[in-house]
Amino acid sequence: MLSAFGLNCTLKTGNESSSTQKLLDQVLGALQDYGVTTACERAVNHDIKPGVKTAQGPGDAWPALRKRIDDANIFVLATPIWMGQPCSVAKRVCERLDAVFGEIDEHGVYPTFGKVAMVCVVGNEDGAHHVTAEMYQALADVGFSIPGGSSSYWVGEAMHKTNYIDLEETPKALAGAIKTQACNAAHLAQLLQGSPYPPTK
Repeated sequence: MLSAFGLNCTLKTGNESSSTQKLLDQVLGALQDYGVTTACERAVNHDIKPGVKTAQGPGDAWPALRKRIDDANIFVLATPIWMGQPCSVAKRVCERLDAVFGEIDEHGVYPTFGKVAMVCVVGNEDGAHHVTAEMYQALADVGFSIPGGSSSYWVGEAMHKTNYIDLEETPKALAGAIKTQACNAAHLAQLLQGSPYPPTK
């Protein structure tokens, strides 16, 4: 059975309502429709130390989160947009994933080879395409595979204050994008599980 782990990179702590969480829950729910077991965490509730090592010393919560990423077939990174950029929490997650480059084995195989990445983005301004591109570039660099049609995002009307969590219904286009993203991610993860990338050395 396939599994997915979602990391919500909202700036909101605890269980405070979060548009990012709403979209992440919808993406994980769509994956469940394809037989994928899911779990998620809110990154800001964990003390992720700055750095680019697998572990950054006492009190660093990243190794436990990284293990959950490693144990899953699919990694879902969810981030809000701030000032047209991925939030600082999402950027820190990507910085910590840089440690993958030091974990490539003697055959040239990354520990992330065979794992699928999904990104979902929420904001009440523009920047969704930029943020999606930035996150996917980083995730592809460290060895994740990206399924086709893999963009789930919502941005509100410019200069307004409506948040995604305020919507009573999911826009039809977004609902379709979520379904496509989940379907293709589950399919790709299944293929990679049965036929992993070969050694390069």
